[in-house]
Amino acid sequence: MKMKLLTVAVLSTLGLVACGSSDDDQVAVTIKAVDFTETPAPTTADERAQTYSRSVAKVTYSDGRVEDHALSYNMLFSVKDPVAEINGVKHPAGQLYNYKMEPLLDPMGNPVVAETPDANSLLKVDGKLFLVTHYEYDWILSDGSVANIVPDWYTRMPMSMTLSDITQADDGQLTATKVKPIDFSGVNGIWIPCFGSQTPWNTHLGSEEDYDLIYNPLDSKNYGTTTAGLKAMRELYFKGEREANPYHYGIIPEVTVKADGSVSVVKHYAMGRGTWEQALVMPDSRTVYLGDDGEYVQMTMFVADKATDLSAGTLYTAKWSQTSDQGGGSANLTWIRLGHGTNTEIAALANSLTFTDIFDAVAPAEGQCPTGFKRVRAGSSADECLTLKPGMEKAAAFLETRRYTALLDGTTEWTKMEGLAINAVDKKLYMAMSRIEKSMRSDLTEPADHIRLPENKAGATYTLELKSALKDTQGNAINSDWVAVNMYVEPTLLGKPISADTVGNTADVNAIANTDNLFFSQKMRTLFIGEDSGMHINNFVWAYNVDTQKLTRILSVTAGGESTGLQVLENLNGHAYIMSNAQHQGDFPSSINADLKAQLTPMIDKLSAPVGYIRGIPGL
Repeated sequence: MKMKLLTVAVLSTLGLVACGSSDDDQVAVTIKAVDFTETPAPTTADERAQTYSRSVAKVTYSDGRVEDHALSYNMLFSVKDPVAEINGVKHPAGQLYNYKMEPLLDPMGNPVVAETPDANSLLKVDGKLFLVTHYEYDWILSDGSVANIVPDWYTRMPMSMTLSDITQADDGQLTATKVKPIDFSGVNGIWIPCFGSQTPWNTHLGSEEDYDLIYNPLDSKNYGTTTAGLKAMRELYFKGEREANPYHYGIIPEVTVKADGSVSVVKHYAMGRGTWEQALVMPDSRTVYLGDDGEYVQMTMFVADKATDLSAGTLYTAKWSQTSDQGGGSANLTWIRLGHGTNTEIAALANSLTFTDIFDAVAPAEGQCPTGFKRVRAGSSADECLTLKPGMEKAAAFLETRRYTALLDGTTEWTKMEGLAINAVDKKLYMAMSRIEKSMRSDLTEPADHIRLPENKAGATYTLELKSALKDTQGNAINSDWVAVNMYVEPTLLGKPISADTVGNTADVNAIANTDNLFFSQKMRTLFIGEDSGMHINNFVWAYNVDTQKLTRILSVTAGGESTGLQVLENLNGHAYIMSNAQHQGDFPSSINADLKAQLTPMIDKLSAPVGYIRGIPGL
C-alpha cells in the first residue's frame, strides 16, 4: 500500500493522475501527443534582429485534456559575458586559451573571444547539472575585423569548450552559476569542434572538423590551408615550444564530467579521422555513426568491441548504390570493413607516421595515373594518384580514413554531411545533408560516380533504415543490430531553392534550408532540426512530427546567425528543454537586400552570441 501511495504522489506531482478515481483504482493519465503552433517568419527589422519563439506546445493527455504551454527563448550567457573563471579571475565565456591555459591575444593585444557557440550537452550527474559547450571557430577580432582575412593573422585559431554548473529553479528556469574552460592540453588541443551528442552512459561526445589539417602537398590550395592551421597550433597553442602534428586532429573527443565538476578528456583514435561534424552512439552503446562535413566525404560506422567503451572497435565505410535521383535521391547501402584498431595503437601510429610514410602519391597527368597507382578524389576537388605502402593498411584506415575509403571503392561523394539523430523505436537514423551539390552531382570525369543527383543547394534530411544480422562486402558478419541498409528523403524534408525574394531569401522560408543540427525526441515523436543557411536571412529551428509529417517553425534566430547546440531533454525534474545556441550573428548572406542590411547592422551585437534554451514544455 505504501508503494501504491508513493506512485500516486509522484504522478500527481507531474499532473499525470486522473481525477475522480479511488485510491484502489488510480489510473495514470499519460501524455498522448505534443504538437506545436507556428512561429511566423520575421517580417520587421526588430524581429530579424533577435532570437525568439512565439510557438505554443499543445500537450494532449490520454484523458482527452489539451493544455497549451507557451514557448520562450532564454539565454544562459553570451560569449562575451565575463563568467568563465580561471584561478579566481573572470574571463569572457568564449575566450580562447593556449596549452598552459593562458589567454590567446589578437593583433590588438586583446583576448580572442570566439562568438561561435555550437554543441551543448546538458548532463545530470549524481543529481547535479552540468553543461558542456563547444566554441567552433573564431570569426571576428576585438575591433570587429573578420579574423580569417586579416593580413598577417591566422586563418583559424585553436579552439575550446566550456563546462558550466547549472541550477534549476522550481519553475524550470536554468541558470549558469559557474563557467570554466575545459583543458585540452592532454590531447594536444582541439581544432574546430562542431556539433556533438550525449552517449547512453552520460558523457559528452564531441567532434573535430579539421578542414585545415587533413590535406597533402599535391593539392596546393588545401596544403596552404594545412600549413596555416599547423602554424596556428604551433605558434599560438603550443607557444612555439613544439610542433603540431596533423594526425592529432580530426579525432572524436569524449568528455566525462564527474559530480565534483572535474573533467577528463580522451580522443578516440580508434574511430578514425575525418572532418567530423558529429558522432552519434546507437542504443546498443556500441555502434556509432559519424557525419563527415565537407565535399567528397565518406559515411562512416564504428562498432566498438564493448558497450560504453569507444577505445577499441571496427571501422566501416559505406558504398552508395543509387536507386533513384528523384526528391533528393535514394540508395541502398553496403559496408566495407576498413579495419580494427585501438586508441593506443592508432595514437602510436599518429605519433610516428606522416602522409608520405603511408602513401606514395603523385598528381595525375591528363587524368591518368602511373601503373600501380589509383586515382581518387577524397576530401577535395583535386584528384590524387595513390598507392599504399606495404604494411600501412591500418594506418591508412584510421589516419587517412577518407582516402582509404576511396582506395577500397567506398563512396567519397557526399557533400556537407552534418548532424545525426536516432529514432530507436522505428530503427531509423536521420542524417542532415546541408547541400546537395558538387560531389553529389553526376560527373563522369571523376574517379568514381556513385552519387548522381540533381543539385539542390538548400539540401535535405535523409532517413536511413537500420537492420540487424548483416554482413560486410567481404561476407563477414557485422556485430551490430543498427546497420543502415538504405537512405531516402521524406518530401517535407527537402529544401526548396527560389529566386531571391524582396529581402534576399533564396530558399522558401516555409521549408527547411541547409539542415544542420538534428535531435529526435522519442516521446514527442518529433525530429528537431536547426539550420545553417546562407539562403535564409534568418535561420530557424523546426519541429517535424514523423507520424503526421507536419513541419512547424518554432524558433527564429538573429539575422545572419546559425542555429547550433541542439539537444532535447524530455524530462529534467519535471521540465522539458530544447537547448539552442546561435553563432556568427550579423554574418549576412550576400543576397540580403542592401537597405535591410544597412538597417540591421547597427542593431546586432556580433559578440553577444547566446548559449541558451527553449523552455515551456512540461516534463514528458
